[in-house]
Amino acid sequence: MAEIQIDMTLGPVLARTGDERAVLGAFLDFHRAIVLRKARGLTDAEATRRLVPSATTLAGLLRHLTLVERNWFPYLLDPAPGDVFPTSEEDAAASFALAEGETLDSLADAYERACDRSRELAARFPLDHVVPQPQLGEVSLRWIMVHMIEETARHAGHADILRELTDGSTGQL
Repeated sequence: MAEIQIDMTLGPVLARTGDERAVLGAFLDFHRAIVLRKARGLTDAEATRRLVPSATTLAGLLRHLTLVERNWFPYLLDPAPGDVFPTSEEDAAASFALAEGETLDSLADAYERACDRSRELAARFPLDHVVPQPQLGEVSLRWIMVHMIEETARHAGHADILRELTDGSTGQL
């Protein structure tokens, strides 16, 4: 399974005196790593088991966060022909649904690749760089980074609860 390289014992503490970009990147990478850590060591059956009334599963969270990374970084900062930023509630709900043949390992690998691409694109632009966003008008890279910290941290919390319900494992480490 893919693994974002970050010292989980220190997390964003390593960037405590860094510049704004370093701090934002450290917090985002920390939460990305937590999501992967929560999925690590589970079987495909455990990761796809529904434990809450919604369709949210650990595998579904990985798929959703992969699509979220693509939506907020490549689709806005370096759109390819045909890229369309999803704007409906149906798009959001569908992002948790697994495609046939997707495994926990393939989902984790796709998530790590999406995170790598996001980092690469974000590094190209200053934090003040502004891009059009279909629902909000314009957003800066700074806003995208803060939004992605919030989005990823929220889902890391969901992953923590799902993992605890699966095998009792808790905590960021």
